[in-house]
Amino acid sequence: MNTKSKVAEILPKEVSEKVRQGKAQSIIDVREHEEVVQGKIPGAYHIPLGELENRLHEIDKDKEHFMVCRSGSRSGMAAEFLQDKGYKVKNMVGGMLNWEDEVEKP
Repeated sequence: MNTKSKVAEILPKEVSEKVRQGKAQSIIDVREHEEVVQGKIPGAYHIPLGELENRLHEIDKDKEHFMVCRSGSRSGMAAEFLQDKGYKVKNMVGGMLNWEDEVEKP
């Protein structure tokens, strides 16, 4: 039983719907640079996990953020970290491996 994860989760399909409806306030991709060049969710903001702590000033505390990585593991850690700092976050379960919609190349 996973008791560690207290972060809310969202499915890739739900994120996709919110993107299409213009309701995705903020999507933060925490993958490494070489992963993101292969494509990211349109409009997603890229902050590699290792840079997150030093770039908190770039993240709006008034918005809800959907955290994304390749499989959902790193974004889960990022979401937990941000949530502990008072941010509103949801982790996209399954990450980009389960993303079935369009991607944009940076």
